[in-house]
Amino acid sequence: MAGATSISLSKFTASVKTAVAAAQKRNPKFALPAVQGITVSSLIRGFPVPIELAKTITLAEAQTFADDVAGQIAGAHPELLAAGHVGSTSQGLVVSLGRHIILGIPAVASVLTLEK
Repeated sequence: MAGATSISLSKFTASVKTAVAAAQKRNPKFALPAVQGITVSSLIRGFPVPIELAKTITLAEAQTFADDVAGQIAGAHPELLAAGHVGSTSQGLVVSLGRHIILGIPAVASVLTLEK
C-alpha cells in the first residue's frame, strides 16, 4: 500500500469545480448546478446529478462526462496519480443508487488527507 498523501482541500475542490465547468462546456446536456462541495465515501469522490438531468441522460453520456472530469482532476493533481489514488487511465466513475446518480473519481486505495 502506498504511503499517505496530503493535498489541499480548497485546491482539490477548486479543481473539481473547474473540471466540471470545463466538461459542461463540452457536454452542454449536463447543466449541473455549481459544485458546492465533494462527497468522500468508500466508493467514489464525486458530485450528484440532479434528478431532472438523470432522467434525460444515458449511461454512456454519464460515463463520458465522468471521464472528462476525472482526466482534468488527474491533470490538476498529479500527486494523486503518482500515489496510485486515481486510476492511471484517469477513468471516471458513475454510481447509481436508487434514484441517485453520482459522478466522480475512484476512492483512494490508501490514506488521503484533505487539508484546508
